[in-house]
Amino acid sequence: MKILIADPHPLTGIGIVTVLENLNVGLSFASMASDTAELKNLIRREQPKIVIADLDLPDFNGLQTIKELKELNRNMRVFVWSRQPEEIYALSTIKSGASAYLCKTCSDKEFSQAFIRVMRGGIFLSDNLSKQLNERDYKKSHYNNFKKLSTREVEVLDLLAKGTRNKEIANRLEINAKTVSTYKTRLLKKLKAENIADLIHQSNFLQNTDVNEDLFL
Repeated sequence: MKILIADPHPLTGIGIVTVLENLNVGLSFASMASDTAELKNLIRREQPKIVIADLDLPDFNGLQTIKELKELNRNMRVFVWSRQPEEIYALSTIKSGASAYLCKTCSDKEFSQAFIRVMRGGIFLSDNLSKQLNERDYKKSHYNNFKKLSTREVEVLDLLAKGTRNKEIANRLEINAKTVSTYKTRLLKKLKAENIADLIHQSNFLQNTDVNEDLFL
């Protein structure tokens, strides 16, 4: 399998070669590219299976360049790494056709794991980013359920979260205790909570997290 490395710093490229050679998976290496024009020319000439490209390569127009590289060879996999924050660039990079995004602060072990994943045809995101995404999906799911609550249901939930008893909730909201129980049943159903403790946990989680609707666009 032929690999092409594109990095503006030759010593960095040599380091990558050393790490990958230690994997002993039968790799061969094309000439290294130091800018985007050279990278495109080498892709046309060498037809590599995987390109490891620095996002900060000269004239590398970010996501647009990734798309252009894929157009040169649709079967080629693009492994992007950069000093830029992964939480800002990783997902958009993957959506543009890359198979991996990794920060240059990663360990050689993580780099090797990412490369093996890409070599086998998979997509790689770091454990840290995957954890953030899972947490965001959790927030989004419960936030969407939270938005379906009526004003009175939110009032009841807020009082429940503060440890207020049914009778006191009824007095504060000027409703009877039976109605409070009805609201609790509705809240359990709408928020898909197993019990009151879970209901309160969800309420505290949402209110103690800087939940912003823009986060989920």
